[in-house]
Amino acid sequence: MTGTGRVLRVGIVGAGEVLKSSTCQYCLFSAIYTQSRPSNADHCAAKYHIPLVTTNPSEVFLSTKVDVVFVLTSDEFHEPYVIAALEAGKHVMVEKPITLSLPSAERILAAEAKANGPIVFVGYMRRYAASFTNTFKREVASIPRILYARVRDFSGPNAKFVNESGTFQVKNVDGIPSTAGEERTKRLEALYKEAFPAQTITPEHKSLNRFLGSLGSHDISLMREVLGFPESVAGVSVNDPFYSAIFNYRSETGESFACTYESGIDAVPEFDAHLAVYGKDKRVEIMYDSPYVKGLPIKVKVWELNEAGEMQTRKMLGSYEDAYTAELRELYQCIVDGKPVKTTVRDAMQDLKLYDTMYERWNEDRSRLS
Repeated sequence: MTGTGRVLRVGIVGAGEVLKSSTCQYCLFSAIYTQSRPSNADHCAAKYHIPLVTTNPSEVFLSTKVDVVFVLTSDEFHEPYVIAALEAGKHVMVEKPITLSLPSAERILAAEAKANGPIVFVGYMRRYAASFTNTFKREVASIPRILYARVRDFSGPNAKFVNESGTFQVKNVDGIPSTAGEERTKRLEALYKEAFPAQTITPEHKSLNRFLGSLGSHDISLMREVLGFPESVAGVSVNDPFYSAIFNYRSETGESFACTYESGIDAVPEFDAHLAVYGKDKRVEIMYDSPYVKGLPIKVKVWELNEAGEMQTRKMLGSYEDAYTAELRELYQCIVDGKPVKTTVRDAMQDLKLYDTMYERWNEDRSRLS
């Protein structure tokens, strides 16, 4: 992407779904690394005209033709690859979640500080959509007192949206080394132990951790930017593949309100994701659609009493530009123009701190019931 004339050269680590179906056609790629599926990397290299395909990540990190590294691997590999890129003096854009445990994120933060220059930009693309940054936040700001809020994300079968997105993906399982699964499991187990210290790790622990890190990171991060960090967690329900929680909030003027979080994945191909805020005379809701189908609008709807005491409904669309593109424009400005990063490592750590609070509440409830 260009704006001031400078072209940022991108190195890719991970040739998965995000790369193959998002708006990466706006980037100039220099190199791509894949650990387990060389044919996927070859497909992406041909699609985006990437000159170097490698199974050695150091070739990406150390390349003189790379300015910024996109870390698009599975969650458990985020930490080592982000740190390696920083140590090589490269800027980093890492897909959410930044990682799966708070100690892991703290190690990334330390590496960024030590690098002294390169930035880490966490890819919370929903938070860069114009309908959110301009429209939704403006409308919420006019509510004198928030009475209630709701965060929902029932994303449906993601594979259906991806397969019908027109991005012509190639999915291959050939060429996977026998050691790949072992390394993945080892890294995950280490992260689980950090996320749930001194606990017996059950399948429920693992599913909750992975779910909050994947789908949950979209919604919790969005909630934080609008409402702030909750005062406490009233309760958590874990019924894989559905999860819910109630957060207790207190406004700046001291009034309390609750926010309900509800999320899960079923087979119904309806992408139902929104954040709604309720006031006495006004309700505001932002509705997201699947990010894997380019150009689906992100809409804001307002229900309110007007000055005549009448029911009034307004629908708004901040921009048809998709959230991935808006995110990449922001990343460019942060690297080239020095614009402060909104979705920093410290910001992403707030998600992990909230997850820890949710884990504690869930564990307390389980212990009491048992």
